Amino acid sequence: MDYFLQQLINGVTLGSIYGLIAIGYTMVYGIIGMINFAHGDIFMVGSFIALILIVAFGITSSLPIVLLILALIGVLIVSMALTSVWGWTVERIAYRPLRGSFRLAPLITAIGASIALQNFVQISQGARNKPLQPLIPGGFTLTEGGADGSGFIVQLSYSQILIIVVTTVLMIGFTMLINKTSLGRAQRACEQDRKMASLLGINVDRTISLTFVMGAALASVAGLMFLLYYGVIDFYIGFLAGVKAFTAAVLGGIGSLPGAMLGGLLIGLIETFWSGYFSVEYKDVAAFSILAIVLIFMPEGLLGKPEVEKV
Repeated sequence: MDYFLQQLINGVTLGSIYGLIAIGYTMVYGIIGMINFAHGDIFMVGSFIALILIVAFGITSSLPIVLLILALIGVLIVSMALTSVWGWTVERIAYRPLRGSFRLAPLITAIGASIALQNFVQISQGARNKPLQPLIPGGFTLTEGGADGSGFIVQLSYSQILIIVVTTVLMIGFTMLINKTSLGRAQRACEQDRKMASLLGINVDRTISLTFVMGAALASVAGLMFLLYYGVIDFYIGFLAGVKAFTAAVLGGIGSLPGAMLGGLLIGLIETFWSGYFSVEYKDVAAFSILAIVLIFMPEGLLGKPEVEKV
């Protein structure tokens, strides 16, 4: 039971990171019906920006806790701003000119943008892994195991608490933004009918650009959380995390924000439990197999809505 609890904590933490990235996929698809395959690499760029800022400012775990928290908040804000600029640039240069083209053209462009971002980071930052010393060490010990020391020790680290809390707050905040604000209403209107939304006075181009900016900002948060949790990044993490997050978005129901988070949590739990109880080499096989089984019986995903064809 102790081992199960530890794997559950690890799975929820990993799934929270996947969920943050998956929200960017599902937001873009919900409005323009396009899969932004460069989104995973925006996440990678965000993690590198965070690492550069942490090193440049000399942030270490030896700082007083209040100063460390303030420094990380500053890094997060600057990283979100700079990564959002990257997201806006990709949309403005790579996607907007092809918005009225056939559906395959933006897909090819997205793959090209992904490769371009990967190679840019590889050339500018090098191909080697970039390590980071733990900034938030320590945590809580939930169970000590047996009295003879033979049991399993269950630990909940401060970094895991941070990831889960930040993900929960952002999920609640973005749900309120979509449901309660004028920008959210504009996004939902563009999702239903972009042409009619434009006729009603909504700036469709601005709404789509802001959607890319919001998705990139969330990816930047996920990038910082990934860096703090694992302590090492490279130029290729965007591809792997992007594929997992896209899988999570499809599993939960592409176009649904709660579905994206639910899919991220499920993918994280499946990977973690499979690695803990079976073979770590086949964790990806398990995740994609579950996706295939779900889509066979629920083609729209767990929380997705069936698409209605207009006559």
